[in-house]
Amino acid sequence: MARKTINEDGSLTFITSSGLRGRQSVRATFKLSSGCIEAISIVAAQLGIKQKSLFDHLAQDSDSLNAIAKEVQNARVGAENRVQKTYVISRRSLSLLDEISRAFNAPRDALVEFSVRRLLPVIDNEQKKYEMRKAAFSGIQLHLKKGRQLLKQMIPQLGEDDPVVSRLASVMDTYSVAANAIGDFLERTQGIADFDPENLNQMDVQFER
Repeated sequence: MARKTINEDGSLTFITSSGLRGRQSVRATFKLSSGCIEAISIVAAQLGIKQKSLFDHLAQDSDSLNAIAKEVQNARVGAENRVQKTYVISRRSLSLLDEISRAFNAPRDALVEFSVRRLLPVIDNEQKKYEMRKAAFSGIQLHLKKGRQLLKQMIPQLGEDDPVVSRLASVMDTYSVAANAIGDFLERTQGIADFDPENLNQMDVQFER
């Protein structure tokens, strides 16, 4: 049974029970390289999204999955240096992975691994951004230090109740909170700087002749 909803542009969208079931979260277990697992975790943290959202984005790109499946058709994935990892993904994503895996006789683990390799340009871009953010943060810390020094000099001259002093103190408090948040973000996303893209290429794939 389908229900109609009206989009902001006035067009109709049909909501079906099967469509809603496709959005349900399920658990799926894969055997992936440590580099692949690390890449999923790092990119999700860097972009501020859940790993499920990133996984679903990759898994629901049917055109790319089909192209990857043709590339790894009849392949056998080596069991060495692989880690069993369970992810929460949508039922639709899992169904699509299973469907394409069967259609091309392509290992599901390989589909995931090669899909994650599509994140390499994102990782490269984010690594560059991280270095720029670190450089900017150094400037922010220096600016904050100078502002605090100026405030410290003004207080004995004008008094803490002076309107200029009180307003600058308020600005410095806000600035300090923002600087701490930036520092926490850089610390939380440090993994992007340490990640070696070559770790994503350590996958033992053999093809049947």
